This record gives sequence, C-alpha cells and structure tokens, in this order.
Amino acid sequence: QVQLVESGGGSVQAGGSLRLSCVASGYIYSSSCMGWFRQAPGEEREGVASIYTGVGFTYGADSVKGRFTISRDNSKNTVYLQMNSLKPEDTAIYYCAAATDRYCRYRQSASWSEPSEYNYWGQGTQVTVSS
Repeated sequence: QVQLVESGGGSVQAGGSLRLSCVASGYIYSSSCMGWFRQAPGEEREGVASIYTGVGFTYGADSVKGRFTISRDNSKNTVYLQMNSLKPEDTAIYYCAAATDRYCRYRQSASWSEPSEYNYWGQGTQVTVSS
C-alpha cells in the first residue's frame, strides 16, 4: 500500500533551519507530484511547495519564497523541504502529500496548492518556531 512517512520536524528559534523528509513507497514515485502542506491550529491546510518528481519542476507559496526549498532524491524515493530563516508564523503541522496519477503534472502549475489534488497523505510532523 502507499505510504508517506515524514520526519525532521522539531522546535527551533526564529531564524533557525529545519529539513523535513518524506519517504514514499507503494506506488510509481518517479512520475508523481509531491507536495508539502501545513496546517496551524484553527487554520485551513495551506500549500507550501510542490515538485514533479519526473523532471523536478517546483512551485512554492509566496509566503515561503526565498526561505523554503523543495527538492527530491529519486534514488531514495524521498522529497525534502529545506526551511531556512524560520519565523513564528511558520509554526504548524507539516504534511507530505502525493498525487499519483500520471497526468498530475499537466494540472500542477494551476492546482499544486489544492489539497484535493493529492490522493495520499502522510501523518504530519510538527514544526514549532519560537520568537
């Protein structure tokens, strides 16, 4: 079965860095769309970044541009989210998500941040940034 396992969350002070990892298994990883989302208490789930694992096209939210970078290592079926210059407002549970249909890349530019585009989700990892 499909599994997405996140790791790398934790507590840091403002200005610090964390790297989240998402290991995928159980489907054809090499041509899928992977996303990172976050959800703070009382807030809707927000798209942070997305990558097409085939050729590495990336998309990101304006709120994290210049600070967060999404990347992938296809030899490890792993997607990363490098988070630098963290701010207290980045505090949230971060989720990895996968869209496994082969046509996701054609929709990705328009809909990468829509949770409904993704059919599998990880369990989430907590990121807490203190001021």
